[in-house]
Amino acid sequence: MSRNLRRVPSLLHTLCRRNVYYNPRSLYIGAAHPPPLLRGCSTDWRVFNPTPPPTINPIATSASFTSSTESHTAEHDLESDFDDEVVGRSAGDLGSSRDSELIMDILQTPGAQAKSDLLEQCGVKVTPEIVAGVLSRTRNDWETAFTFFLWANKQPGYKHTVREYHSMIAILGKFRKFDTAWNLIDEMKAASLVTPQTLLIMIRKYAAVHDVAKAINAFYGHRKFKFEIGIEEFQSLLAALCRYKNVKDAEHLLFCNKDVFPLNTKSFNIILNGWCNVMGELLEGKRMWREMEKRGIKHDVYSYSSIISCHSKFNHLNMVLRFYEKMKSLGIKPDRKVYNAVIYALAKRRLVKEARGLMKAMEEEDCTPDAVTYNSLIMPLCKSNLLDDAKQVFDEMTQRGLHPTVRTYHGFFRVLRTPGEVFDLLHRMHTTRCHPNQDTYIMLIRKFCRWREFESVYKLWGEMSKNPDRSSYIVLIHGLFLNGRLEEAHKYYLEMKEKDFLPEPKIDAMLKEWIASKDSRTTTSIEVGEKERVRSRKNHREGDFRRQPELRSVTRDQGFSFVDR
Repeated sequence: MSRNLRRVPSLLHTLCRRNVYYNPRSLYIGAAHPPPLLRGCSTDWRVFNPTPPPTINPIATSASFTSSTESHTAEHDLESDFDDEVVGRSAGDLGSSRDSELIMDILQTPGAQAKSDLLEQCGVKVTPEIVAGVLSRTRNDWETAFTFFLWANKQPGYKHTVREYHSMIAILGKFRKFDTAWNLIDEMKAASLVTPQTLLIMIRKYAAVHDVAKAINAFYGHRKFKFEIGIEEFQSLLAALCRYKNVKDAEHLLFCNKDVFPLNTKSFNIILNGWCNVMGELLEGKRMWREMEKRGIKHDVYSYSSIISCHSKFNHLNMVLRFYEKMKSLGIKPDRKVYNAVIYALAKRRLVKEARGLMKAMEEEDCTPDAVTYNSLIMPLCKSNLLDDAKQVFDEMTQRGLHPTVRTYHGFFRVLRTPGEVFDLLHRMHTTRCHPNQDTYIMLIRKFCRWREFESVYKLWGEMSKNPDRSSYIVLIHGLFLNGRLEEAHKYYLEMKEKDFLPEPKIDAMLKEWIASKDSRTTTSIEVGEKERVRSRKNHREGDFRRQPELRSVTRDQGFSFVDR
């Protein structure tokens, strides 16, 4: 550590000179012809900040409902998860009205026809707010969502807007119902409602299932709908591919289309971020960095943000500080993401005083620390089991009026050691109106399965929403299976398939093998049992014969015995 810090000493020396110390108080249409571009710690949570933080505005905490991929390394070009962004946009108080609750009760009825009949009789006046709220709450059950969507559009005085169509298309794409989604787009076209955002939804959903050819086809659908195809639309395609780990294909597209869409810094940054922060491939990230230099593409603050955050993840503090000093020497002003990545790297090495000093330097540069900045300090402190320091940082965060995010609490969840502590912290999350998301429950289900605390697993499952997603089912089934609770695992697997979730190949193979072995054992036990019963009857007859007295008469004469016939 000392050797590494001596090689790039200026940052730490600067921080020390400030006398800043840690104070704990303080692309072609037509799938038949592939596009040519594709060829070739135990702690008592009750003593943690006993004074509750200020009341949190639900609008201000909306970011806490995003996926756990939120990170100090997030790239500016990566869009937020579309299910949360579009489908969940109106989920808050819009879905809590009396009419919405009535509709949700009806939608719990088994059978699509039964649902439709009850909806026709409910007498609810449909509004865009009700539709948005119900679609958000049924986004993990496409059949229920689609049944409601079709019924709502037939109600007098109401017609779907672009927002409702986009929400339903996003749900259908999530379950790979692409033909139905395109049918809805045709309806939108007839009503002149199709926008470039509509096509971007389809691009993202194809990218999510790694169908790059179909994503490119959807991209060139701009021509069908007479939208312009410019560099921004192309960069949106690259960003969608990279977000879902199709980075190699995105890079190929970038270079194959350099004559149509000229190479620039932003396009390179999307690929660089894909390698560095989505795939976590440092060697590939370095290669792209050198490729930018080779082609004369200038690095900007986002380029440095990607490469610094990647080195930060790999605990390369020396390289983090080297790139930080280099960008400053070139006159590139660090942004908040760069500062967050450097703070994270320092905290991982337990250099708390230096990390706090850099936070002070941020403020002097008019770059105010935000919740992600504090998370960049809290999470490595929790991982290093420096819980007292982490709690002090948490208290300072709330005192400054910053609202903890789900990711803030995740850092503490990872070091808790008993179910009681976990549920106490869950209760605290609810009281601060920072509610757990699916990633929270998935992490805790894994933890409880490792602890073999199955009562807590089922309690947690009951606290989840009425529509757990595919990932939640997979984690639960896998945890039960590995702990030998095969019957329960099989029950939840059947429930998952009934909801039309895509099967997980590994779990599918494990359960099929178990069912086959179970059937084999049953057949074997039947055969063995039958053999035992036959043997038992034979032994019983032989035993009876030996115990019976001899009834036939015997004549003895001259030393011989003769049996009378």
